[in-house]
Amino acid sequence: MKTLKEFYKLKYTEDYFNFFNIDFDARILNIKRFHIMKEYGALIKKGFVHFENDEEKLLDFLKFTLIRVYTDYKNGRSPSAAEVWGMYDKGCFSCMQKGGECGC
Repeated sequence: MKTLKEFYKLKYTEDYFNFFNIDFDARILNIKRFHIMKEYGALIKKGFVHFENDEEKLLDFLKFTLIRVYTDYKNGRSPSAAEVWGMYDKGCFSCMQKGGECGC
């Protein structure tokens, strides 16, 4: 049985897939690695508190979430740069390029 202690030691994207015995296309990971892991991290951060008292359910949640994110990207999800970097949370892109907050 896998444990959270083992999960916390994972380092590389492929390690997460191998840990949960999830088949993956290395080509997709090579292209979308950053996007997949960024979204995965955001989703597990939001859902973690709902399962923190039950390690087995938490591990199931972590696995399901990784499968869901990977499947989205495998099926063609392609976020915009603004979505990935959260640029528009701080203002318009042209103001940020000038080195500051939105001045519009």
